[in-house]
Amino acid sequence: MGRSAELGRAGEQVATTYVARLGWCVLARNWRPADRTVRGELDIVAVDGSDLVVCEVKTRRGTGAGVPFDAVTPRKLAQLRRLTGAWLAEHPGAAHRTVRLDVLGLLWPDPAIAPTIEHRRDVGG
Repeated sequence: MGRSAELGRAGEQVATTYVARLGWCVLARNWRPADRTVRGELDIVAVDGSDLVVCEVKTRRGTGAGVPFDAVTPRKLAQLRRLTGAWLAEHPGAAHRTVRLDVLGLLWPDPAIAPTIEHRRDVGG
């Protein structure tokens, strides 16, 4: 695993702890659909009250290539919507009032210091 993949996995762990501290129930991490025609993975799938929340996590060391949210392009959002549909199809018994897509942007320039986390809710609208 390369340095950026290691940073990404570490960021996902921090993000999972963050949403758990919000009181959310984490259902899955790094979920991939059984239907291999739908490509990609959902970083975190959680429940916030009666809402199903799909969290995309973007971790960066700095902003030289833009802020973490810049990586969540319209194409990425479309992929996340397809993956969320696959999640719902594989979990038909789950009843949720709403389904939402949140993005957690982490800036982590120094691994010896905790990252800063910015949470944007309902970005998939």
